[in-house]
Amino acid sequence: MKIRNLSESDAQLYQNLRLSAFKINPRAFGSTYEREVRFSIKTIEERLKPTKDKFVLGAFDENGSLVGMVTFIRENNLKTNHKGNVFGMFVAQESRLQGIGKSLVLELIRKARNCDGLEQINLTVVSDNDSAKKLYESVGFEVYGLERNALKYNGRYFDEDLMVLKVK
Repeated sequence: MKIRNLSESDAQLYQNLRLSAFKINPRAFGSTYEREVRFSIKTIEERLKPTKDKFVLGAFDENGSLVGMVTFIRENNLKTNHKGNVFGMFVAQESRLQGIGKSLVLELIRKARNCDGLEQINLTVVSDNDSAKKLYESVGFEVYGLERNALKYNGRYFDEDLMVLKVK
């Protein structure tokens, strides 16, 4: 397995995996398949363009297939730029239970620590997604709150746990 920053040239691979994520686990994401399937490749390229405060990591298997992804975006407001956020964590079903998710999160943490002044990394996870919560806790994230009815999908509400990792 190889983990690296995704770039504009990875747009189609990223989009394919992301759309697959929405089909497999639609309630785990803030967006939907129906919304994102309409995004142009140019939109995806812009999303992938790394900056000093934003990057998307991809995990590739031995065949060069993109099998995992996670996004880091630092807050850009003067009073909140000590925080960064994790978004869009996903590992393809056939590649789970191999440590790929943990490797992605550990690499995200390592890279995020290079952001000058960053003090904490936040994420949200659907409250009943025990495997994801266990993964995040295994690398040091702690639950600090609960948002009831955080997501609504097909008429059903889902709570989210708010998690934080202090990096400074």
